[in-house]
Amino acid sequence: MIEFPHVPPKGYSYEYDTPSRGVVRIWIVNHYQFSYTSEQVKSIWGFYKPSTKKYYAPINSKKVGNVVDIQDTTPYSAMQILQPMRPSVLSFV
Repeated sequence: MIEFPHVPPKGYSYEYDTPSRGVVRIWIVNHYQFSYTSEQVKSIWGFYKPSTKKYYAPINSKKVGNVVDIQDTTPYSAMQILQPMRPSVLSFV
């Protein structure tokens, strides 16, 4: 379907589906056993549009967010890590 560059971490795999034409939704599936469910636990990794060959961060599992550079993503998510703000004197007032 797509040539996904990440290798899933140990205990995880990826699944793909097409919720709408021209969009591939990428799921990260956690294969560990959880006490609260017997069902498979998965989270949205992000989205891919084959026509543009670009990856997108998720807003949620149904909504495509901003385009991301695949080099700036992790095997766990396409969501970008925000840099923490520097503390200032005004933070403590």
